[in-house]
Amino acid sequence: MDDLTPSKSDLDAIEIASRDEIEALQLERLKWSLGHAYERSPFYRRRFDAEHVHPKDLTSLADLARFPFTTKQHMRESYPFGMFAAPRENLRRIHASSGTTGRPTIVAYTQTDIDNWADLMARSIRATGGRAGDIVHVAYGYGLFTGGLGAHYGAERLGCTVVPVSGGLTERQATLIMDFKPRIIMVTPSYMLSILDELKRRGVDPRSCSLALGIFGAEPWTETMRGEIEQAFDMHAVDIYGLSEIMGPGVACECVETKDGLHLWEDHFYPEIIDPETGAVLPDGSLGELVLTTLSKEGMPMIRYRTRDLTRLMPGSARTMRRMERIKGRSDDMIILRGVNVFPTQIEEQVLKCRGLAPHFQIELVRHGRLDTMIINVEAEPDSAEPAVRRFSGHELEHHIKSVCGVSTTVVVHDPGTVVRSEGKAKRVVDNRPKD
Repeated sequence: MDDLTPSKSDLDAIEIASRDEIEALQLERLKWSLGHAYERSPFYRRRFDAEHVHPKDLTSLADLARFPFTTKQHMRESYPFGMFAAPRENLRRIHASSGTTGRPTIVAYTQTDIDNWADLMARSIRATGGRAGDIVHVAYGYGLFTGGLGAHYGAERLGCTVVPVSGGLTERQATLIMDFKPRIIMVTPSYMLSILDELKRRGVDPRSCSLALGIFGAEPWTETMRGEIEQAFDMHAVDIYGLSEIMGPGVACECVETKDGLHLWEDHFYPEIIDPETGAVLPDGSLGELVLTTLSKEGMPMIRYRTRDLTRLMPGSARTMRRMERIKGRSDDMIILRGVNVFPTQIEEQVLKCRGLAPHFQIELVRHGRLDTMIINVEAEPDSAEPAVRRFSGHELEHHIKSVCGVSTTVVVHDPGTVVRSEGKAKRVVDNRPKD
């Protein structure tokens, strides 16, 4: 793989500023953000007044812990426009979640918000090794989902040529990669595996294609999957993080020269780690739930938003800004099976260890009598489809999961190509247990 390390002269000054400078800027912007939310958003005025706090109470960064959390439920209850902090006619864009589990959540942007978003995505792409003039194949979904347009505007801001493919239609994805020869692809890691399968089906050596850099986000993934993608394509696989409620992609990103965690762009977002049960703020280095506060967002500021993503904060390395560890999972996606906590990423790591198994899997939860059972649906590699080989691979995976996760599972090894493929975010868990 080529060395894609950006020149220090290309970086924004704040990326390598001292911690004192960063924290001084954060305090200044945090005071503004709390005041803006209180003065412009009836939602936040009610929330602050109910907790007997006022923006003037913030005199240090630690004082933020006195302010109430914001949750996705608050967003649903405020649907559609109840959390805006700018007149509707001053907003330039609205994004929304799918709403598959109830009311969708709405986010809004002023022109300044969109410009900041493009700048931060450009910063992120540059940190991963992207350069002006690169062709960028964007396979994140476009539309109300923030992934596609966030990547698109950031790549254009950096000076790249964008191919706005969106998600799905895997055969077309492979054709355009071969024809247009992009240097960068931005896509979910699970869907990258689907593109890999399609290239192999065509008899194309993935290492011969033009891709030098993959920027992967929108779902948790593992170091094992990173290694598989990098080996298969001879490319750099770099993690990016974001969420619509805060901005979209580009809240944090790995730097290609270290790949040791995602640097949070702390000049625009203030991070905290809390105990997901008690809400208490935890010291850096502790595993807990990530809470984010926007420092510059006009249209819809977010104060202490509970992301439900589990990670830890670490000191900066390639940049001065703190890093967050790759997301372990979500506190609300954690599977509790007979008293044991299990995350889909743990299962993924074990699947990728087993020879003879493809990297596609889905977890099914069922109930037999009073006991919950986890079934792991995987598929055999084409050259490992003999019944004896399948049985061996299935038993090996059951053993690995039991040893690492501490739970017994049933592994079902299916025919090659039969486990459902991702065309965006992977649906890793299907809960077929009866609703109590």
